[in-house]
Amino acid sequence: MLAEASEESRVDGAVGRVVIVGGGTAGWLAACLIAARADPAAARPLEVALIESPDVPTIGVGEGTWPTMRRTLERIGLAEADFLLGCDASFKQGTRFDGWRTGRAGEAYHHPFVPPTDADPRDLVAAWNAAADGRPFADAVCPQPRACRLDLAPRQRAMPDYAGALNYGYHLDAGKFATLLAAHGASRLGVRHLRDHVVGVERAANGDVAAVRTRDRGAIAGDLFIDCTGHTALLIGAGFNVPFVDRSDALPNDRALAVQAPVAPGSPVASQTVATAHAAGWLWDIGLPTRRGVGCVYASAFMSDDQAADALRAYLRSTAPGTDFDRLTPRRLTFRSGHRERFWVGNCLAVGLSAGFLEPLEASAIVLIELSLDALLDDFPPTRAGMDVRAARFNELFRYRWDRIVEFLKLHYVLSARDEPYWRAHRAPDTVPARLRDLLALWQDRPPLRADLPRTDEVFPAASHQYVLYGMGGAAPGAGPVRAEGRGAVAALAEVERRGRALAAGLPTNRAYLDALRAERAPAALGLAR
Repeated sequence: MLAEASEESRVDGAVGRVVIVGGGTAGWLAACLIAARADPAAARPLEVALIESPDVPTIGVGEGTWPTMRRTLERIGLAEADFLLGCDASFKQGTRFDGWRTGRAGEAYHHPFVPPTDADPRDLVAAWNAAADGRPFADAVCPQPRACRLDLAPRQRAMPDYAGALNYGYHLDAGKFATLLAAHGASRLGVRHLRDHVVGVERAANGDVAAVRTRDRGAIAGDLFIDCTGHTALLIGAGFNVPFVDRSDALPNDRALAVQAPVAPGSPVASQTVATAHAAGWLWDIGLPTRRGVGCVYASAFMSDDQAADALRAYLRSTAPGTDFDRLTPRRLTFRSGHRERFWVGNCLAVGLSAGFLEPLEASAIVLIELSLDALLDDFPPTRAGMDVRAARFNELFRYRWDRIVEFLKLHYVLSARDEPYWRAHRAPDTVPARLRDLLALWQDRPPLRADLPRTDEVFPAASHQYVLYGMGGAAPGAGPVRAEGRGAVAALAEVERRGRALAAGLPTNRAYLDALRAERAPAALGLAR
């Protein structure tokens, strides 16, 4: 048992026991990834335990993933069809932003998951600008927006798991996802699942966490502790007193109303998250096969809860006519955009909401969980002696990542020409991070380049900044004749158009794909039921 093996591990400092405190998406992704990548032939195989309180419900509203989730699911050994059916999931190919520039009807742009066609960005932007055909930037340089408008799946049924004709992530039911991961981790990966309530922390002489005290099982000892306790941050916050860095100066949204709206059988399933701006924030709309997840994000300094409820109701009336609104009870969520000053202290690593949270725009929450676990596992400390150096590197990397995410989210707001007080406040110079101000100055005469975001593992690379900058109406340099050395970009744009037509002709709709998958599995399910 974990607690009984404590003395052996402490003698040589070996990291043999990982204790994850907290369940939900963060906890169970941590448990499954660590257990799946552990070496069963090691002299002392790694033990993984997850302690999940039966008294604390998970938040369960993170319903969008990045394409990184495909590799994560493959690594832990989940078949894609099992995931899609078990989580009522669908395919996500990016985000469409409605009404962010001026609020006028019909105004929209895409941030797809496929990068712009391969050409020098300066030549590509100049070619798009010179074409003067009125096509939005993303539509001109990438075939994916066309696929999204047609509600197409990114893959054919015959393709191997996690392969696609277009890059994709998922929309999913977050509660079902945690349940699926828990069953898989406990039954297939050997994770020890403890349903108990943590009531305290026992510290070692060097300040590390020696054990967590539980209500029913007493002390659970470990060598590395993963804090997945959500906003409570039981270990990293309450235990280690690591300060919280408030980023609401740049990102003032602090509340959301979330609801699950029914959909008609056979109705289209959207290929992208739809983010619709309103007077003091925005609304998300995530399509699943059996429902839609819809939420109103807002800043309480500019909008009351009742006004937000009215905005949510008006959006549903316009997008889901015939819905019985009296049966929908929105969940009210409060949050503060920010993160811990450090994420790894001693033998405790914070993952998920315990590390921080920024408003749900661009769905960075789950990918930060994945990236945190990848960074841990790519250089896992075999002993306590090697932990502090790794922790320092981890903290530097993730402070960089959080800063870049804040800047990228702010980019969506600072370019808006909407005239409501909320949007004017977003454009105030003192709310714009200094580095973003410098980049915006550079981008007046050239596009975002890789040199502006130089790390090989940028969360949002230069291509993402191009989509938002030009989608929001940012100045497109290079008007006039395309440079001679850039004529290849003109041909590249023509190839995007050809590729878009081919995909439109060859890919099934999301609804057709997912309904056929369910029909294929139905006979097997009936056989099991008998």
